[in-house]
Formats: sequence, structure tokens, C-alpha cells
Amino acid sequence: MNAAEHINQWLDANNITEIECLVPDMSGTARGKIIPRHKYNPAEGIRMAEAVFTQTVTGDYPEEEFASITDSDMRLIPDPSSLRLVPWAKDPSAAIIHDAYGFDGKPVEIAPRNVLKRVLQAYDDLGLQPIIAPELEFYLVQIQPDEDLPLAPPVGRTQRTEAGRQSFSIDAMNDYDEVFDIMYDWCETQGIALDTLIHEMGPAQMEINLDHGDPLDLADQVFLFKRIAREVAIRHNMYATFMAKPMQGQPGSAMHLHQSIIDKQTGLNIFADAKTGDSTDIFFSHIAGLQTYLPACMAFLAPYVNSYRRLSRFSSAPINLEWGFDNRTCGLRVPESNAAGRRIENRLPGVDVNPYLAFAASLGAGLIGMQQGLKPSTPLTGSAYDKAANLPHHLDDAVAELMACKPVAELFGEHFVRCYSAIKETEFEEFFEVISPWERRFLLLNV
Repeated sequence: MNAAEHINQWLDANNITEIECLVPDMSGTARGKIIPRHKYNPAEGIRMAEAVFTQTVTGDYPEEEFASITDSDMRLIPDPSSLRLVPWAKDPSAAIIHDAYGFDGKPVEIAPRNVLKRVLQAYDDLGLQPIIAPELEFYLVQIQPDEDLPLAPPVGRTQRTEAGRQSFSIDAMNDYDEVFDIMYDWCETQGIALDTLIHEMGPAQMEINLDHGDPLDLADQVFLFKRIAREVAIRHNMYATFMAKPMQGQPGSAMHLHQSIIDKQTGLNIFADAKTGDSTDIFFSHIAGLQTYLPACMAFLAPYVNSYRRLSRFSSAPINLEWGFDNRTCGLRVPESNAAGRRIENRLPGVDVNPYLAFAASLGAGLIGMQQGLKPSTPLTGSAYDKAANLPHHLDDAVAELMACKPVAELFGEHFVRCYSAIKETEFEEFFEVISPWERRFLLLNV
């Protein structure tokens, strides 16, 4: 049975009447078309303008053309492994993630899902299988249509908002039981493997951990989970926000990535010796690759102006790429584990990332380090906050570092890197035109 036959059989078995044909854009937003079942042919997929991948988060476009100058179509072909029911739909509906191809059959270079596939193929060529486990932090907030007003935590079943910070509080989580009960049910329907729910430091700030697995599948799960969380929240008269720093004076929201690598032939974790439990040379080279190349990848891990508000000293977010064993002040943490579970936790990404690009960046930087045989710094035993901040401080700095890094461009594709950089430059320029309340308050009559 080929892929199209498998999809048709699944659609028929589930009595599907409508299909959400999804493709993640550069910001990780779901784009695509909704099509009646009887008009959908999975062998053909759908057509859509390639320029959708050059769109900024505001709906604008860079001046330079990175798609076809004729604004031509591309083919979106369904991935049968992504078939899922839409749990909130009134009629039986399916969501299918599609991959982007040109009419010559070649993958579209600027499609984020294809960028991650490109990195995973580089691992596969070496007989290796990366493993990822993401941890997503997010806030529940009151609905506030006025963008000029600050956000506030929502009212829970106690009819009160949270007071102070309630880290790891069970009772504070239970205040939103109705939200999380539905969220878990819908995640189960969509095959999203939730592991742990935790109350984080901020008011109504939560953390969801996903089971470890294949990076492409996990990126799909993160992409779909954000849709579920927003949909559940809005039905309970609140928002779920994945901004990196949504509230002044409160902690930011991260998406920590735990990553390891399996030898496909032996099934063993190559980061540790199975007999002795000692970390291997390739493990240290992977860390060194992260230390060396993540600064050039910061535009993927902190993709918006707001992202950099999270990365401040003594805020539970990293300010550098020191590494250490079970040291949460470091950008790179190695949790306590046995040989099979030896992994690296990348604590840099905000939860506002496009998961496909964040996974590609984190795994790609480590891969380059392995290929180059790099050596990491000495593991830190004290606080990394006592060390210098050595990451890009702003989005425009991050874009400049990305454009100057040839190894990352070679791995991701030069055309993609130029396109992504132009999108981020356009977003930064648009933000820079906005005059903030702080400027009006302190500069209007005082300078």
C-alpha cells in the first residue's frame, strides 16, 4: 500500500468530511487550506504559493525576492505519518501536515520542515539517529484585546488570580483543571505524547514535557500542541501565550531541548560508553559544537525582539554557553543519568521558536562539532551568571552572526539562511519604527 492509499483508507475509516491541509511557515504558524474530503486527492496534494515561506510574523515580506519572482505555486504533499483527527471540530475532520516540493520534485529549500529533514539526513548519512525531548513553558493569561495594556493571570476555579509565584504548586495547577483535562484529552487524540505537567515560576505559567523521540515527529507534536493549547484556552475565556517574555517582572518561557544520539546499527547512545558509563569523545565534541555554533544560530533560538528580554542574568535563563553537570545556570546542562540516558539539555531556546528550526539548529550545531572534532571548555561547577554574557544581545546582532557563519549556511542551505535573515531584518525594522510607552514617558518632556 502506497502513501496515498494509506491516507485514503484512514480518511474513510474515520468518516472524515473535511481536511486541514497544514504546512508550518517560518514562524511556526499553521498555513494551508481547508478542503472537503471528496475534493482531496492525497496523491496530488495541494498547491500554494511558495512565497508563504517568506512572510514575516506581521504578514509583511522582505524587499528581496526569495521565492519565484513570478509568485508561482509549489506542491504540498501529505506526510502520512502526520495524520490526525481534529478534536475540536464539529464534524469529523482531519489535520495532515504537508511537505513542500517544487514541480521538479525537489524539496523547497526555504520550507522549515525541509530544513530539519536536511539536518536529520546528514545524521542518517553517518548511521546516526538523533533523539529529542522538548520541555515547553507557557502562560495562561486573561483575554486582553488592547495591546497597550499589560497581561494578567486568568481567574481560575477559585474565582481569584494567582498571588505571587507558585513554583511546582499542585493546587495552583488544579485551579485550571478544566483546561488541562481537555488539553490532555485532545493531545491524546492527536497522538501528542505528554509526559509531565508542572507549574513554573510565573503566575499561571505552566510547563509541559513531551516524551523523547524522533526530532521530526516531536517538532510536529510541538507545532500541533501550540494549536491545541490556544484552542482550549480560548474556549475557557483565556489565552495561552508562547511569547518568550509576555509579562514585565515575571520569568520568561523557554523550550529546553534534551538531545542525544543513537547508533542506528547498535541501538546504543553514542554519548556514553555502555560498559563504563563514561562520556565519549564524540559527546564532548557535540557540546563543543553547541558552544561554537549556537551563537550563530541564535536567530533560530531567539527569533523575535521580545525573545532577548528573557535572556537576562539571574532569571533562570542562560546568558552564555558555559556547560556543566546538573548545572541549571549554564546554557548547556548535562543531567545526571546512566549511559543509555546520557544527554545534553540546551537551555537557550525560548518557547516562541519554530520547533523545526530550533531542533535543526541545536542538532546541527552539535553535528558540526562532531564532524570537526572540537573540544569544549572545562565544565563549570559554579554559577554561570558570574561569567560574561557572550550571546547576541539583540535580533539584529543574531542575524549578523548567522549571515557570517559558513558552516551553518552549508548545513541548512545558503538560500534558506539568506531568506530567513531577510525576514528577521524586516521584522526588526518594523519593530524599530514603534515608539514605546517608556520613551514617551521619560523622553517626551525630559530631553
